[in-house]
Amino acid sequence: MADKPNADGAPTPTPEQEVRRLYEEAETRVAKSAERVVSRDSFGELLAMVTENVVALTRIGNEAMDMVLRNLRVASRQDINRLTRALGRTEDKLEQVLQEVEELRDELAGPAKSNGTSRSRAGGNSESESESTETPPRTPRPSSPS
Repeated sequence: MADKPNADGAPTPTPEQEVRRLYEEAETRVAKSAERVVSRDSFGELLAMVTENVVALTRIGNEAMDMVLRNLRVASRQDINRLTRALGRTEDKLEQVLQEVEELRDELAGPAKSNGTSRSRAGGNSESESESTETPPRTPRPSSPS
């Protein structure tokens, strides 16, 4: 079939060659058109407007999702972050209180050891020792009126 000449005397192209030629021609035309479109100032303006709209739609979508989660009473990302920060602050404060308690315990144990009156917990439990080591009864604090 490729051997049959055209009206002008050239051999007839095969279907594969014809498809390749049409594809390359279409690709060339599209490339030239795309270059013309991209080279204009209006393309840059259009791209900027599309980008602004995408950012705005993303923000609206995030706010709508936060509102849905809030109405469903499900913790949002902001709520979890806020709780994480609060928990960190509470842990820091608790650590400070623990350090203060340990310092006070050391201060209270220091004079007793220096006076020689400290007793070992593993030592004997006579009645006189158990009476002297008991803590005094606590007096209840008056409740504040609500």
